[in-house]
Amino acid sequence: MATTFQQDEPGKPHCFDYARCGNPTRLNLERALASVENATYAFACSSGMAAHVTVMGMLQRGDHVLCIDDVYGGTQRYLRRILNPNAGVELTFSDFSNISEFKKQIRPSTKVCWLETPTNPTLKCFDIKAIANALKGTGVILVVDNTFQTPINQNPLDLGADIVSHSMTKYIGGHSDVIAGCLCFNSKELYDKMFFILKTMGTGLSAFDSWVALRGLKTLHVRVRAANENSLACAKFLESHKKVTAVRYPGLKSHPQYKAHWNNSRGGGGMITVFIKGGQTAAHKFLKALKVFTLAESLGGVESLAEHPLVMTHGSVPAEHRKILGIDGSLVRLSVGIEEQADLIEDLRQALAKA
Repeated sequence: MATTFQQDEPGKPHCFDYARCGNPTRLNLERALASVENATYAFACSSGMAAHVTVMGMLQRGDHVLCIDDVYGGTQRYLRRILNPNAGVELTFSDFSNISEFKKQIRPSTKVCWLETPTNPTLKCFDIKAIANALKGTGVILVVDNTFQTPINQNPLDLGADIVSHSMTKYIGGHSDVIAGCLCFNSKELYDKMFFILKTMGTGLSAFDSWVALRGLKTLHVRVRAANENSLACAKFLESHKKVTAVRYPGLKSHPQYKAHWNNSRGGGGMITVFIKGGQTAAHKFLKALKVFTLAESLGGVESLAEHPLVMTHGSVPAEHRKILGIDGSLVRLSVGIEEQADLIEDLRQALAKA
C-alpha cells in the first residue's frame, strides 16, 4: 500500500519511486494480464474508461478516430462530448461489416480504429483479422475492447490488433467489487507513449484494487467457461419462447455474424441481447419480475444481471443513433453468471409469463 519508495541515491530509484507511476502489486497484475492476452506489456488502469483515455491521450487536434457504431455508451460519450469538442479530434462512427466500405473511411489523418466484437449492447460481431489486414500499412492503431469475450474466449493481439483493452470491473474482477481497466500490447513505442500519459494523468490502478483484480483473474477461466455454458442454454430457451421476438447470442447459429465470431473466438461469451414482445412496457414488466437475475447495470460478475439499455447504460447515446442501431424499448441485455442453469432458465420463464 506504500505511496513512495526508498532511493539509494538521489534521482536513482529502483523499480519504483512514486505509486502513481507504479507499485509492486500493480506490476504483478500487469505481468499476469500480459500473459493471458499473449502480450509483452500491460497497464492496469483505475477504470475501463481510464484505460480508454490513456489511449486517446496520444491523439492531437485534427487527428481522426474511426469507431465501431455500436460502442460502449461511456466510450461514445467520451468521444462525442469531450474528445471531439475539447481536443478537436474528428470522429466517424460506422459499421465495419463491409471491408471495402470500411477501407473508404480510413483517412490520412486516421490514427486510431476502435472496435468491439461482440458490440455492446446489440452483439454485432466482426472479423478482427480482416479488419487488421485492411489497416496494414496505414499506421492506424487498431484497439479492440475485449471486455465481453475476455482472454479466455478471444485474444485479439493474435489476430492483428495493436492494443487490447478491458474493463476489469467486469469479467476479470468477476465479483462486482472493483473498478479497474487495462491495456495489453506488444509495441515498445506504444509503451513509452502511454506510460508517459498514465503517470502524468494518474490513470494507473491503486495497489489494493490491483490485488482485488489479480485475485479475480485467478478464477477467470472457470467463471467464463461456466458463463459460456449457461448463456448458450438460456439463449436457446429464449429463442424458443413465444414472448421473445428475437435473440442475439454469438453462440447461436441464428446469429447474423456467427461465422465471423467463431473466426475470432473460442466461446460464445456470457452476454445475451433479447427483444421482448410488447415493447418497453413488456420489457419493464419482465425486468421487474426477475428474481435470480438482478436488475442492475454492469456485467461479467458471478451473479446474473439484467438491464434496459434504452434508459440505463445507453441513455446518453443520441436518440437518432439508437434508432439506427436498433436499441429500442423492447431490447433487454442479460449478463449470465455462474448460478445453476436450471434456476436461471426458470427465472426467465416466470418473468416472461409476467411480461
